Amino acid sequence: MRFSVFTIDSKQAFEKAALDIYRYQLQENKVYGKYCRLINKTNAKSIEDIPFLPIQFFKSHNIISTNKTAETTFTSSGTTGSTVSKHYVTDLNVYDASLDHSFRQTYGSIEDYVVLALLPHYLDRTGSSLVYMAQRWINQSKKPESGFYLNNLEELSQVLKNLKKSKQKVILIGVTFALLQLAEHYAMPLENTIVIETGGMKGMRKEIVKPELHQILRNAFPKASIQSEYGMTELLSQAYASDGINFTTPPWMKVITRDTNDPFSRIGNGKTGGLNIIDLANFNSCSFIATQDLGKSFQDGTFQVLGRFDHSDIRGCNLMAVN
Repeated sequence: MRFSVFTIDSKQAFEKAALDIYRYQLQENKVYGKYCRLINKTNAKSIEDIPFLPIQFFKSHNIISTNKTAETTFTSSGTTGSTVSKHYVTDLNVYDASLDHSFRQTYGSIEDYVVLALLPHYLDRTGSSLVYMAQRWINQSKKPESGFYLNNLEELSQVLKNLKKSKQKVILIGVTFALLQLAEHYAMPLENTIVIETGGMKGMRKEIVKPELHQILRNAFPKASIQSEYGMTELLSQAYASDGINFTTPPWMKVITRDTNDPFSRIGNGKTGGLNIIDLANFNSCSFIATQDLGKSFQDGTFQVLGRFDHSDIRGCNLMAVN
């Protein structure tokens, strides 16, 4: 089962793999198995019957489906004194494969790009799956300019100017507040550049809606492609939105919308609800997660993220830059 999920190429293959992993995790994941028994959902015959584990369990329990020792533990960022989510990863090769397959499917060859990260360096923020992803991209790009620039905006602006002259393809990935700082102080036309923002701004500065954010970035960086990434500590897969709004999942990932008043009921396409995620790369932890995000899913498999449930925790990708 180890890498078979990355060869999924049809709806039928996805559903078969999802049911196989559901049965595996029902037996091997003590927390998920107990949860399924408590809600009497232990005999799923189709993908529609598979229950989703509330994401909060990653804060209070060890969510793992194997006896192997974790190679690393990805942790969410949080405010002082808050409880963080922990994702025990027993095989980093699985995460690497997920990252590599997704990048190739979305952007092509990583070696075609310089990767500039407005994120903390991996030595400053250990345990971040996002920083790990950026570090892998930087290493694989094999370009001397690739690196972390969170605390070096002036240097980053000069690098961007030099790359613009050479017409080098660039990926600039960063937390939202840092991208806004760059936009405010170092606006410039950016041809051949993809700007990927990774989350909201709660806890850092006044919250703005995504269309407003993207308009600010487009005004500051004319000709750049403004895009979005959707991922979290509890997942080993990411979704990308080339238009910044409508996210596309890799073939081994699927997003479903649930009723906000009845967590066990799904709602139709195009309606706002809570986002449930199937991430088959999570076969050694839990592949079926009920998130605290609000959004819409659509018939073509795309989805939108519209916000968070009231009183849900601040998304950590911006907090990690200041903790």
